[in-house]
Amino acid sequence: MKFARLGPLGEEIPVVLDGDRHLDLRPLTADIDGAFLADDPVGRTRAALAEGVLPELTHADVSRVGSPIARPSAVICIGMNYAAHAAESGSAPPEVPIMFLKTPNTVAGPYDDVEIPRGSEKTDWEVELGVVIGRRASYLDSPAEAGAHIAGFVLANDVSERSFQLEISGGQWSKGKCAPGFNPTGPWLVTPDEVDHANLRLRSFVNGEPRQDSTTDDLIFSVEELIYRLSQYVALEPGDLLLTGTPQGVALSGRFPYLKDGDVVEVEIDGLGRQRQTFRAWKA
Repeated sequence: MKFARLGPLGEEIPVVLDGDRHLDLRPLTADIDGAFLADDPVGRTRAALAEGVLPELTHADVSRVGSPIARPSAVICIGMNYAAHAAESGSAPPEVPIMFLKTPNTVAGPYDDVEIPRGSEKTDWEVELGVVIGRRASYLDSPAEAGAHIAGFVLANDVSERSFQLEISGGQWSKGKCAPGFNPTGPWLVTPDEVDHANLRLRSFVNGEPRQDSTTDDLIFSVEELIYRLSQYVALEPGDLLLTGTPQGVALSGRFPYLKDGDVVEVEIDGLGRQRQTFRAWKA
């Protein structure tokens, strides 16, 4: 099942995709948020589809596509979770997951423009598999328990400013991760039954030229391992977003230029859709 949110910023309508149709979920929920995701969203939506109570959203083809999840309480990210990306960053593969945070206001629509921060000279792209939490996860006993806490998967671009992240960070990465709009998400939230998250191809392009090309079977720490380990330190809440890391092929490698005004970034993951953002210079 695929969920999405369509409409102007702050006025998004929750929908479920039914073939080529976008069906309005407002008879069930005001939004694709933690409360909806924690309350059997697939079962309730299937029942509503069978009852025919979800009207079609007729203007879907001309509507803005928002993030498929409402503003989460937390965006938790994992760094250097692909061995080749760790190597291009000049680091050995981590022995434990490297965690950092993005602020909730980084979450944006998959086709929204992204503003390059004031003073930035090293804005970078990162295609990532995102995991949306569906049940509170705290102190899990094993990775085997993690699957029951997953509402679905999303495509994300973990946009980064490398100077802010690494040169003036004070040892923490989040300065380079938290500019508004630095986390385009979507276009869909895809439920676990529709994707094999352990074997998905991830790719990115800048101005049509290929950059990253890898698969999630190269993850150092699997999705289940990440949720289990994170639950020992933080309580993951329904609607929270976990970004699982990016493969090699970013500008930080030194092989490609950083982003500038007018550059177009496209990212995609099998089964989770494709994004396209135009990067714009900061203006007062």
